[in-house]
Amino acid sequence: MRLNSYDGWSPLREVILGTAENYSCHERELSFDLFFHPEMPHDQMYYPRHLPPDRAAAKSPIKRRYIDELNEDVEQMAEILASLSITVHRPARLDPGTHEVRTPAFSAGVIPALNVRDNCIVLGDEIIETAPQVRARYFETQFLKPVFADYFRRGARWSVMPRPLMTDASFDISRITADSPPGELLEPIADPRPSPYDVGLEMMIDGAQCLRLGLDVFINVSTANHALGYDWLERHLAGRLRVHRLDALATDHIDSTVLALRPGLLLVRSPQIAERLPKRLQSWDMIFPPEPRDNQFPVYEDDDLVLTSRYIDLNVLSVSPDTVLVNSACPELMRTLERHRLTVVPVRHRHRRLFGGGLHCFTLDTVREGSAPEDYLGG
Repeated sequence: MRLNSYDGWSPLREVILGTAENYSCHERELSFDLFFHPEMPHDQMYYPRHLPPDRAAAKSPIKRRYIDELNEDVEQMAEILASLSITVHRPARLDPGTHEVRTPAFSAGVIPALNVRDNCIVLGDEIIETAPQVRARYFETQFLKPVFADYFRRGARWSVMPRPLMTDASFDISRITADSPPGELLEPIADPRPSPYDVGLEMMIDGAQCLRLGLDVFINVSTANHALGYDWLERHLAGRLRVHRLDALATDHIDSTVLALRPGLLLVRSPQIAERLPKRLQSWDMIFPPEPRDNQFPVYEDDDLVLTSRYIDLNVLSVSPDTVLVNSACPELMRTLERHRLTVVPVRHRHRRLFGGGLHCFTLDTVREGSAPEDYLGG
């Protein structure tokens, strides 16, 4: 089928599902710490930045049993999607011998294409590879090239945002400064290293910062890097879609903060978040989920690096306007959605806090029903 996806709820026909094969560790370096620090829950371990200069010492290994269980959960999700008559595409495999990527400006570890929602966005008949924010993920969309190339052959448009050089000077570190208030989980970053490739702040933005509502696309902007990415997307989409800026609704991604389940219905983290939504979205009905409970999450050891807040399970996937995939560890959330006449399909996902993504993050919808973007907001 031809590429076609303008929103997050129309009946899903084709999807890319990420893979965790050959995941082994997280690499602690500037871009990783900047990205994950704001999501660190305040009931978790201290998250220091000061590390030994040896790069190997900066790697945070992931225990084999967690990776094995994650692979089990992802493959089970593939089976569930297929049982719903959805065609499932998979990324190319990360070769276990590939340990590092290098550019003129940096070197970094490499991870498989698991959270495929992040580094690209599908808008109608166009694939846009976005400008990455984490060095280890710089070439991640290469694993999606076989799928993208097939859609291109069938008529899809395919664009790539300018790739950032990603020197230390490229990153907006203003939200983590020496003036950070006491109690911040990340030590101040006051030692960016100069590089001959410095060009100043660069555009960096993820697809998971976008809320697609037919003709309207809302984009979360909370750093100067995001603002540059927003400007590029606004100019690129001019005349085709209406682009709107959300000012710091979340630190980066918004799909554990607000999701559209169908026209006129939002899943919103809290009433406080709802008050910050644009007026036109505040008129929609809203579901406020129950607070996460401790027993919904595995208990980890002190050396396990927890990356996401406890709200990660709001990261659900709609496969139609009345059917939604939800983490089976969240019975209260499932009952809440069912009370709003939604059919819930439970999906096991145990270690979402260790791998930085939920069910929505793991998927990139490429074909949904519908032939043109609908105007859900009335101009």
